[in-house]
Order: sequence, then C-alpha cells, then structure tokens
Amino acid sequence: MLLWACPMAAAAGPDGRADTLAYQFDGVVVTANKWRQPKYTLTRRVLTLDPRQVLLENPQTTADLLGATGEVFIQKSQLGGGSPMIRGFATNRLLYTVDGIRMNTAIFRAGNLQNVISIDPFALQRTEVMMGPGSVIYGSDAIGGVIGLYTKSPLFSGRKPLSVSGNASLRCSSANNERTGHFDVNVGGRNWAALTSVSHFRFDDLRQGTHGPDSYLRTFYVQRQDGKDIKIDNPKPLSQTPSGYTQTNIMQKLRFSPAVRWDLTYAFHYSETSDYARYDRLTRMKKDNPQFAEWNYGPQKWMLNQLTLTHRQAGILYDEMTVRLGIQRFEESRISRKWNKTERTTNTETVDACSVNADFAKNLLPAVSLYYGLEYVNDRVRSEGVTLDITDRKTSVAPARYPQSRWETAAGYAQASCRLLPALNLEAGVRYTGYRLRADFSQAGMELPFAPRQTIRRSNLTGSVGVNWRPGGSWVLRGSVSRGFRCPNVDDMGKLYESVAGAVVVPNTGLRPEYATNYELGVSGQAARWLSVDVSAYYTDLDQALVRRGFRWNGQDSIVFGGEKLRVLAIQNAAAARVYGAQAYVRIQPCRFVVLDTHLNWQHGREELDDGSHSTLRHTVPFFGRASLTFQWPLLQLQAYTVWQAGRKAEDMPEEERDKTEIYPVNADGSVYSTGWYTINLKVLYRIGKRTSLTCGLENITDRRYRTYSSGISAPGRNFICAVNYSF
Repeated sequence: MLLWACPMAAAAGPDGRADTLAYQFDGVVVTANKWRQPKYTLTRRVLTLDPRQVLLENPQTTADLLGATGEVFIQKSQLGGGSPMIRGFATNRLLYTVDGIRMNTAIFRAGNLQNVISIDPFALQRTEVMMGPGSVIYGSDAIGGVIGLYTKSPLFSGRKPLSVSGNASLRCSSANNERTGHFDVNVGGRNWAALTSVSHFRFDDLRQGTHGPDSYLRTFYVQRQDGKDIKIDNPKPLSQTPSGYTQTNIMQKLRFSPAVRWDLTYAFHYSETSDYARYDRLTRMKKDNPQFAEWNYGPQKWMLNQLTLTHRQAGILYDEMTVRLGIQRFEESRISRKWNKTERTTNTETVDACSVNADFAKNLLPAVSLYYGLEYVNDRVRSEGVTLDITDRKTSVAPARYPQSRWETAAGYAQASCRLLPALNLEAGVRYTGYRLRADFSQAGMELPFAPRQTIRRSNLTGSVGVNWRPGGSWVLRGSVSRGFRCPNVDDMGKLYESVAGAVVVPNTGLRPEYATNYELGVSGQAARWLSVDVSAYYTDLDQALVRRGFRWNGQDSIVFGGEKLRVLAIQNAAAARVYGAQAYVRIQPCRFVVLDTHLNWQHGREELDDGSHSTLRHTVPFFGRASLTFQWPLLQLQAYTVWQAGRKAEDMPEEERDKTEIYPVNADGSVYSTGWYTINLKVLYRIGKRTSLTCGLENITDRRYRTYSSGISAPGRNFICAVNYSF
C-alpha cells in the first residue's frame, strides 16, 4: 500500500535541532533533487513506501520490499537475488543510492544484478523510487529510474539528558524455512547519538507451488561420487535444490551536532552472504546432462564507510549544504565447474569505490530555488581467476573476468525550481559529466587486437525540464522531458571471455555513452472524497544503446574457448530502442477503516537487432499489478491482496530470451513462452500493547507454481509467515 506521503522528515526540537523522528503525510520526498520537496510540486512520478506497510508486508529482502510497491517488478535467477525492473529498464540502467551515496559500480552489468539484497530491510526508514531518467541529479546509469534507500538515522534525546530506544524482531516462514533475527538500539544525548543495527538471515532451499508447469520441477540434482558427476533423482521435486543461503548485516551510525546549524554523521554498513547457487545455470541442460555440475556465487560482500556533513544557514552561496564522502568495497566471485570436468574455476572481483558529493540549496527569490552540486567518483577494479583441479588439488591461473581497471567521473549540475504562478511551477536542470576509463589488459593471457593499456575519455551534457500545474483542489498535472545517459563501464568495455549459451563475450575498447530521452505526462488528485488517482504515461527513446552483438576478434567471428568453438560477441553501440507505457494507482477509501489500493502497469518496448529487424525489449515486463483490500483499526490491520502478471506468447518473446529453455516452458513448436499467473495472499498485523506487534501472513494461498517473467527460479509456493517485533 503506497500512501500520498513521504514517511520521514526531521522535526525540530526546542533548540532548533532535528532531534525527533516525525511521519509527515503532506508528501515530502528527497529522491527527486536530494532535498526535501513537497510531492505536489514534482514534475515526474515518485513512489514513497510507507514504513507501516513494511511492518505489515515483512519482506525477506530489500528486493522483495521493492516488489511490494506494485510498480517495481523483481526478477530472480536464484533465491539470493532480486533484480528490479522499472519501465522497461533494469540492471545497470537503474541507479541505486544508499543515504545519497551511489551504489552502482564500474562492474554493474547488463545481466541481472543482486546487489540490492545487500541492504538490510530492517535498517530502512524510507524507500523512494523516482520513475524515469534522473541523470541531472544523479549522473550515469539513471536511465530507467533512481531507487533511493534511506536507512534509519540516530536520534537525539531532545529535552532529556539521555534516551535509549530500539527494536527486536524475529521472523520465520515456511516456504524456505526462514529463520531471521534483528536487533537495533539507539542511544542519544542532547547533541550526540549512536545507532547500532544487526540482522541475520537464514534460508533453506525454496519450495515452489504444487500447481503449475511440470518443466519447473526440480527432478534431479548433481552429486559427485567415485570421481564422477551423477544425476540424483530428487525425492522432493518441489524443493529447488540447491538454493538456500545465509546473510548477515551490520550498521553502525554516530551522529554529532556541535552547534544548532551543524550536523555530522558517520555511518558504517557491512553485508556478507554465504556461498549460494546460481540456480538457473544448474538447470541448464546440454543434450541429456546438465551443462554445469557446479555454479555458485561466492560470498557477496559490501562495506560502506560514509561521512555526511550538513550545514544550514542562509548565506550568499547557499542556505543549506550537504557534503557526503563515501568509501565502499564490493567483493563477489563466481565458482563453476562443467559436467564431469575436474577443473573448478573461481573468478573473484573486488571494487574499491570512492565518491565525494557536495550539494547546495539556495532560495534566490521567494519564488525561485536553486539546487546545485559537484560530484567525483573513482572506482578501482581488481579481478583474478584461479582454476583448481579437484582431483590433485593443483591450481593454475585462469583468465580474469575483467582487466585491472580504474573508472572515474567528475560532474557538476544545477537545477532551478521557479513558481511562475501560484499554481504553476517550472523545473529545469543541466549536468556536465566527464569520465575516464583506464584498463590494463597485460595480464589477460591472450592475444589482443589492440595495445594492452587502453583509455577511454568522453564527456556529455544532459538536461531536463518539467512543469507542474495545480488547476484547483487537490489536482496536479505534471509533464517533463528528461535525458538520461550511461557511461560505458568496465563490464561493458573490458569483459574477458564470459561464456553465454553457444557464444563468448570479448572486450571492445571503442564504446561511447548510451542516451535515453523520456517524455512523461501525469495527473493525480482526488476525484471524490473517497477516491484518489495517480496516472502516468511515458515514452522513452534509447539511442546508441550498449547491447551484445556479433563481433570479430583478431579477424575471426568464432574462437575456441573452454574446449568449444563459440561465436564471438561484444558489447557495442549497435542499437536503438523505444519503450512506452502507462502506470495507474487508484485508492478507494469509503470509510476510515477500509482502503482499496490498486496498481496497474502496462509497458511495451522494441529494440533494433543486427539485421535491422525488431524484437521485444528484454526488460519490458508483461502487464502486471497489485490490488489490496485493507481493514485497519487502532490495534489490528488486516489485508487481503492479489499480485499478478500476464503471460507472453512465444512470438512476442525477446530475442535474447528465446534460447533460455532452462527457465521458460516450451510449446509444441519448441519455442519458449512466459506464463501468466496470480496469487492470493492474506496478512494480519496485531499490536499487543504499545511495544509489541505480531504479524502473520499466508502467501500464495492457492499454492501456484510460477516464475516471474525472466526469472530462473520459481517463486515460493504456499508460504506461512510469522513475525514478532518488540520496541522499547
């Protein structure tokens, strides 16, 4: 359930300091321009997730939390995953931020990403999703949208000399035998505060539903016996073996206000998973046997050290200033071994990402506000490959996934908001970005058709303009034209020998940025006292698109890789695409105790292929949505809801998806298609006194066996959830 509100703003204490946490329902958002902004002044659609709904929804991961919005679609290749799709775009064409720090790195790929699960859903205070390009404020990658994740802030004690508060939560669910525990505590003084948060998640293999396509059943798994890989009949074909994993999240924040107008916060975030299987690769067959005996992601590790300084004082240059320094480390690995081969290859990547943002807000006139800032990002990529012979335990060097690289961007932006008339607001912004990518291929271990050391330098100018008109009452009409871009990163330019079905991907050093121009119109307001609507229509042109196409390597269109002769592919600026669609949100509240929310999403996208023909754009999702009926009383909240996705015929499947028989059902002609599905679900939240709440839920009541579009693992079958939360 999405409300017309932004659930977090700092409320000023008697000394003028923001020392308590208040929930404002006047529609304040941050993601649109990094500063608090009334929602009714926006020129594009921004979703805000109400934290009360998070407590009722009780998502397992942050990916599941985003999926609960009803307007962000989630793809999964394995249980330890969750790749958001927004308006036909996904992966490295969406930007993720954590407390204003850019999370995207130089190795974010065009394939499905699972980095969003590194964020602890228990630590989130507010989640905002800005639809469409956000490159003026956020830079590269913000083509399809910006996902702003804002974690809890340490709270001062106010008038008390010292205050202590916190939460403790336990949760279990039946579909994957989940056992989750969380604890956070806030200790605050009048001008200092500390917040500690710890969560641990444990998931076993995921059970899928009883009623659905037989091709989704896990009929076997692989074991190695007497020096050979053998297929073992799975006695529980509804159990998707192997898929379980564990995860631990830690957050520590320290906040200090040396004076009324100054605020300094240090934050430490750490997340680490266990190894977990890439489930869809383990179900891929080659003739009568699996292609892989092993395919695991190694521990996914993420660490962020952040220092944020805020100063509020009217001056010549600014009225409010925020400087953010972020130092992140990402570590991920891929571990694979082919069927009945003894060589296990491990590719490990480490990214050290440093960023500095200085953002300023200034009221130039009573009706004119200026937002401007500077940004510098520096990503250092280290990659290595090792092959282990599992029989004699000898190791050897394997091709690295990437060259040793450094990716840098420097940018400046300015955005002005002008109230032309009492009911008419105009926004316009511009951003200049320069970037440099340096890559060293000298350790690639292969014959190169170019010099070992390569550098790409480019710059670009992008902008946006939008208008917001309030004709009367609560009605708001909005329109915008915005241009987003994505600079080629290390994954685009320098990927070394990554195999895909029947082909291998090689580096391409001649890449340029890709651009997206988005047009959006929207209307929102109250059609009646009991009826609210928000409708948006959009059209996006993607040009110079970075896509995977046929390529010649050392003059050859195929090479021998891993003992097989494979077709050569590379990322190239080789296509154009267009996406258009509409989103609608309807809220009916006949009385204070009953609310009906409905989210509808329709999108269509086409991309240009090598031969000049067109295909469905891969990340455009079939019609999907969510509808919920909520009954709410002071101590009890009851919600029945349904989630659905339409099917997609074989002839409408994207070209890139048509060979993926391991994840889609196959029709009588041997072509893959995507099935439609729906689930019926029930959630109950009961407050036991002032401090304790109990949440119970029954998801997928009809026990359907289904996969969300483009997913390689089935969704949970009938799933019982029970969670208890204690606040003190």
